[in-house]
Amino acid sequence: MKVGIKKFDVQMVLRNNGIELEVRNNKDEFLGDCVVNKKGLIWCQGRTIRKNGKSKTWEEFIEWREG
Repeated sequence: MKVGIKKFDVQMVLRNNGIELEVRNNKDEFLGDCVVNKKGLIWCQGRTIRKNGKSKTWEEFIEWREG
């Protein structure tokens, strides 16, 4: 996987806009964007826009990973 910062407009503490990561496979094919902000994570598969992405709060993410 190749993961890069798509837009780097954050301070040391993540705010509402957060940080957007562009995710590509090893063939450099675009898979989607992952947005990390103070509320949690949003996965935008393919060309999905942020408001239509699948979001999880930090609590849901932690429960999933520790469950």
